[in-house]
Amino acid sequence: MQNKVKVEARNIAVSYGATQVLRDINLVVEPGEFFALLGPSGSGKSTLLRLIAGFNRAQSGQLLIGEVDVSRVPPWRRNVGMVFQNYALWPHMSVWQNVAFGLEERRLAKAVIAQKVQAALALVNLAEYANRRPSQLSGGQQQRVALARTLAIEPDVLLLDEPLSNLDAKLRVHMRDELRQLQRNLGITTIFVTHDQEEAMTTADRIAVMDQGIIQQLGTPMDLFDNPVNRFVANFVGSINLLPGTIRSADDGVVRLSSPCLGEISLPLRSQIQTERTLDIGFRPHAAQLQAPDSARVGDCVWAQGIVADFEFLGEFVRYHVRVADSRLVIDQPHRTGHALFAVDSTVAVGIPPAELRLIQG
Repeated sequence: MQNKVKVEARNIAVSYGATQVLRDINLVVEPGEFFALLGPSGSGKSTLLRLIAGFNRAQSGQLLIGEVDVSRVPPWRRNVGMVFQNYALWPHMSVWQNVAFGLEERRLAKAVIAQKVQAALALVNLAEYANRRPSQLSGGQQQRVALARTLAIEPDVLLLDEPLSNLDAKLRVHMRDELRQLQRNLGITTIFVTHDQEEAMTTADRIAVMDQGIIQQLGTPMDLFDNPVNRFVANFVGSINLLPGTIRSADDGVVRLSSPCLGEISLPLRSQIQTERTLDIGFRPHAAQLQAPDSARVGDCVWAQGIVADFEFLGEFVRYHVRVADSRLVIDQPHRTGHALFAVDSTVAVGIPPAELRLIQG
């Protein structure tokens, strides 16, 4: 059974010259958790991962692994394993030799090394490829060799630096499923860096969304998708429509707003907001429905009238682009055989359930 450990960052800051890369990072990764660091290029996610590995140091703050402060501990003494984006396999070595490399560096007995290499290759279903060179393997197989090499040293923490980015789309989906299942079976604390929100949402127990060296929001995939705390998270995690609105009043658990697209609406007051200021009213494309303008209204919705500007047939659903006032909305409707499409330039009624509307500030 894998020894499950916690990873904790306390008030960590990292700068390169005058450039602040990480700003006051506070984070707890629970024992055995599959945790994702998600953000665009330059957000600081890879810097944080490399700091956990020990490849760089913070100017301030503490990093704890299993309750031990490792802020000044070199990488080879942290018992942390890392799978790099380019896999970093030795091309002149066989699969067996690549997996054995880290064990040999630890000067273990040959019999112990053989047992651990065999077990690691079995974990990733590559035992029959032990004598091949990396060049004789597919991209997915090379990724599994890199993973086996890391797992062979039995690390307390597994770090993954965009390990699926070099794979084609179909193989990437297959490998992330395999990776998730392997992590569940081993129970190893895993931290996964990616810029792909779909990868993060389908694999991680929790996600830290990063931008400009700051954790913008931390939560489960569903929390982040349903309740983004600001415009950056709302736009980065999934697709969203953001409509301008102005708060008129907020009291008795109700906020009253005015919107050029939606008119005067009232919504439950879910959190503290600043009154008499503009904000965005957000909803996800799949949350709305389209109807003919003269049809009976179905469901308890906030309604607006718009014009179909364009549409895309995407198989499982049709993505409509609808002009409402000065905004262009994206509305996804399930595709069903035989259902007629709304034509370009036709007038439609857009219905949004109030429970799907979010107030987004900042």
